[in-house]
Amino acid sequence: MFRTMTARTEPESRRTQWLNMSAGVASVGVAVTLVVLKLWALIATGALSVAASLADNALDVMMSVGALAAIAYAARPADSDHTFGHSSAEDLAALAQSALVLTSATVIMVLAASRLLATDASPPSEEGWGIVVMLVSVALTIALVLWQRYVARETGNKVVAADSLHYLGDLLPTLGVLAALATSALWGLSRVDAVVAGLAGLWLARSGLKIGREAWNALMDHAAAPDVVRHINVIAADWPGITGHHDVKTRMAGSRTFISLHVELDGRQTLNEAHAVADGLEHKLEAEIPGAEVIIHLDPVGPGSGRVPRGEDFELPGDR
Repeated sequence: MFRTMTARTEPESRRTQWLNMSAGVASVGVAVTLVVLKLWALIATGALSVAASLADNALDVMMSVGALAAIAYAARPADSDHTFGHSSAEDLAALAQSALVLTSATVIMVLAASRLLATDASPPSEEGWGIVVMLVSVALTIALVLWQRYVARETGNKVVAADSLHYLGDLLPTLGVLAALATSALWGLSRVDAVVAGLAGLWLARSGLKIGREAWNALMDHAAAPDVVRHINVIAADWPGITGHHDVKTRMAGSRTFISLHVELDGRQTLNEAHAVADGLEHKLEAEIPGAEVIIHLDPVGPGSGRVPRGEDFELPGDR
């Protein structure tokens, strides 16, 4: 049996780590800024929708700090205790994010329902200052999401992608807060504030379930997406020097995709020739699938090998 395994180049690894860390630091910075701004807006307006948005951002701070720690830990190289690396820390952080988001969503929806049912709920005040804070919040959030989406696309990091999804989800509730404050200021419709807060809670719950499902699947060694597996099969099927392949297996761990497969080669080749074919396929898969770790098992086939390619018949020793 012969196996070959990918290894990322050091410059690529450094760039990936820097991008991931920059996204984590930016997330913490924006979350802290938004908490300060929205706390001031809540004191000024007393709006429940602002309180819901503030609670979301307070959780963002905790999640972003946790995500940053997970990114830093996951970037550690493989060691004797973690021979496949530490990338599963990203999935654990994403699962914790999901739990916090769902808790936040539940609290917000309960408060919104209480405000709607109350007969003496206090209407928001000083809505103008709240509107200014929300506009600043939208601008900061859009800038952060654009950077996070770029980093996630470049590195395949699930924590960054999950954080980006959460902040992207924040945009609609924030726009809802703007609408609630505007309707309160212009027409005195104070209950719109509670309705918007309840809708924001539902949106958060949906996002939290999505993040949690993806993290759980990864922790349970879920296979890569069907289109990724299909792409692996297409590359292997067309690779020069390979007569066939089988037993393609994949699993996800954080931003890494672990791939193993058996390839069939002419057994009359030298070891150097067979290695060159497998090495080329290995690097092709690494280039096409970000964060791939590839293990290839070589199966010799043809005369004298004791095996035949699947779908073909060779004359083997003893057949005569």
